[in-house]
Amino acid sequence: MNKSADVQGIDDCRVRLVNPERVASVNARMPGEDDIVDTADVFGLLGDPRRLKLLVALLDGELCVCDLAAITGLSESATSHALRLLRAHRVVSVRRDGRNAFYRLDDAHVRMLVDLAVAHTEHTDAIHPERSES
Repeated sequence: MNKSADVQGIDDCRVRLVNPERVASVNARMPGEDDIVDTADVFGLLGDPRRLKLLVALLDGELCVCDLAAITGLSESATSHALRLLRAHRVVSVRRDGRNAFYRLDDAHVRMLVDLAVAHTEHTDAIHPERSES
């Protein structure tokens, strides 16, 4: 028997509900569809390396757009655009001081999410076939 047939056989559910109580429990605590979509949007925002770099920079506290642009290597315009997206999804917040805008992570949940994501990648060796070692 070939391996692809073995793997496919593992994923085939012959019994529709093996543990109906557990399924009911998980369904009862499952967030609403709108919350799932909003959460997926946040992960989509974090999926862009440039935006993630902005968030990692903000782990140390608030910074102005100019400083964030210098840290990330983005133009001020691209930095402002990325920050607008992050602000629209309540990932960052802004404080204005005259003509300057200072951005910070919106709350402790965002800080924890970014911290955990970075910690996870620092202690794991992800498999990236596209990054072939020479």
